[in-house]
Amino acid sequence: MPIFGHDVCCVDKDAGKIERLLDGVMPIYEPGLDDLVARNVEAGRPRFTTDLAEGVKDADAVFIGVGTPSRKGDGHADPSYVYAAAAEIGKAITVYTVIVTKSTVPVGTGDEVERIIREANPDAQFGVVSNPEFRRKGAAIDDFKRPDRIVIGSDDERATEVMRQVYRPLYLDQAPIMVTERRTAELIKYAGNAFLATKITFINEIADLCEQVGANVQEVARGTGLDNHIGSKFLHAGPGYSGSCFPKDMLALLETSQDYKAPQRIVEAVVAVNDQRKRAMGHKVIAAMGGEIRGKTVAVLGLAFKQNTDDMRDSPAIAVIQALLDAGAKVRAYDPEAMEQAKPLLPTIEYPKGS
Repeated sequence: MPIFGHDVCCVDKDAGKIERLLDGVMPIYEPGLDDLVARNVEAGRPRFTTDLAEGVKDADAVFIGVGTPSRKGDGHADPSYVYAAAAEIGKAITVYTVIVTKSTVPVGTGDEVERIIREANPDAQFGVVSNPEFRRKGAAIDDFKRPDRIVIGSDDERATEVMRQVYRPLYLDQAPIMVTERRTAELIKYAGNAFLATKITFINEIADLCEQVGANVQEVARGTGLDNHIGSKFLHAGPGYSGSCFPKDMLALLETSQDYKAPQRIVEAVVAVNDQRKRAMGHKVIAAMGGEIRGKTVAVLGLAFKQNTDDMRDSPAIAVIQALLDAGAKVRAYDPEAMEQAKPLLPTIEYPKGS
């Protein structure tokens, strides 16, 4: 198990979030995260603050990990939070610093980050690196410690060497490090997610065919996944892909492809089929209950988009529950972690008392 031993300062503008972290309360649910943070706080490694200048001071590397949600109206990823952070960081750095874009960002964002920092602090010494993350919700800690690959997008040798030192314990643990151009690294993240989303959508359409011909989709998926060229991951039929990454990243990739006049027709089909799949799952439930559910109470177990997380973003449970409500059913739902996040999104359903 790699031990990094780095001195880490976590900065956030949300004072309430920082106060909770200082009290040992995690703002998100991730198995093992509270214990991991508590042990490192006790060892004096991480600090938490709302003071960006204090956090950035004398840092070798500053990671930008803010949200890049889909922009309302057009589906483009919104990098405005990244740019705002870059401007503040640019004003605060006083020594050579590597600015690392960890957020999933449109191609060319690193170029704009570099321009913003240079404008904010013309005398600053810095490098800008793209370092996309490939962690899964619910398994983020293990994915970080045992990554399939570490991608470093940089044409600055000094910045690249800093990143190699950051990840040295993982490299010694034989995690492959791939160094490439910055724009290439930015696109690797989108291309990877697009391929995984395509696998999910493919097996869901095969599942529909299996239902019609009397075949077993689990066995079809297993027989397909045993081909080493394909692999078994993401070949599990269900209500479609969802969560914090795939939906917004597919839209962002499509918008980028349109901007550069390089249509991605397969990805377009994947997005359309996935949206239809979520709605269809609600109708499958209704059909399984005899086709008429008005006045009936339906229990829904699980609200987050997957297990071991409290993330409700684009959860298929939302579409399924809405279909049930539209058909006149009463819905009672339970999730061990996500009910507080679900209540604003699904205010008209029942939750267990005390939840």
